[in-house]
Amino acid sequence: MISSSKNLALLLAVSISIITTAFLSLVDGVTYYGLIVCLLIAFSSTYILTFIVFDFFIFSEINKIESKLEKLKEENFKTLDTQEPDGKSNIFSRVNEEIFTYARLKQQEIENLKKAEAFRREFIADISHELKTPIFAAQGFVHTLLDGAVKDKNVRNRFLKKAARSLDGLDRLVQDLLTISKMETGAISMEFEDFNLYKIVEEVYDQFEGKAEKRELQLKIGENCPKNVMVNADKHKIYQVLLNLVSNALKYKKEGLGKVEIDLKENNGSVGVFVSDNGVGIPQNDLRRIFERFYRVDKSRSKDKGGSGLGLSIVKHIVEAHNSQIKVKSTLGEGSTFWFTLKKSVIPEE
Repeated sequence: MISSSKNLALLLAVSISIITTAFLSLVDGVTYYGLIVCLLIAFSSTYILTFIVFDFFIFSEINKIESKLEKLKEENFKTLDTQEPDGKSNIFSRVNEEIFTYARLKQQEIENLKKAEAFRREFIADISHELKTPIFAAQGFVHTLLDGAVKDKNVRNRFLKKAARSLDGLDRLVQDLLTISKMETGAISMEFEDFNLYKIVEEVYDQFEGKAEKRELQLKIGENCPKNVMVNADKHKIYQVLLNLVSNALKYKKEGLGKVEIDLKENNGSVGVFVSDNGVGIPQNDLRRIFERFYRVDKSRSKDKGGSGLGLSIVKHIVEAHNSQIKVKSTLGEGSTFWFTLKKSVIPEE
């Protein structure tokens, strides 16, 4: 079996030179010396020409294809050539390009699967940890009561209240998980309507008035914020977004007097919503991950703050459902600012 351009070129050169010499021998007047010269010229020229053609235009491409097929067989995608196809028109180059494209897609699929698997493992570990805390707490209180503490009325009421708080936290966690799951699958649709965003800000601040006073936190609205800011959005979902952002600011305020400020800025066709605080801030390395499920910047401190760890993830999903993006900038020890945009209402002129 012919497996190289050299062997193939040699075979063709011998065949063509013999046939050429045989035909030439039939011509009258051709000497024996002339036939030898013709044989050598035909052999050498045919060999050189066919060797170049087969080696550079056929076998080199076949070797590349064979090499890539071997790497595909070994699932060794990373060692494949990373250069883009050059768009050559011969069939071997096109086959080579097809293999390159297929290999690149397979490598991308494998990398995506590895990321998904890593995310799945991390998610299972996080959800197990989050569920374990309220379950173990409630379980401990109930078992203490069953072991005899139920006879003491004061102890019984105190432990039942603690068990109820743990179960309430568990319920909030499950509800938040269901909310995110429904948003991702499209089961929850946004109910868009026109409303005054300024009033929603006031309602959110009313909700936190008592807690803010206890925690020495000032709730402010931007000085130049217009009081009639009409937007087209899901009123209840945007209320939830602002509620979660202010709640985070409340949880992570610094010692002493804190401040949260919501500002609304009207642009052409949109309204920018800015939520700023002067709290502990977020490290730069954590900024890109704070919207992930259960991600906590400081796990040891976050546990004491309560919450399901899903608040910012829910915020991200709601904002993206409004064709916008939630963004953040933060300086450690100085505070953070979250912002996004909403579509401005188009109110017909009377």
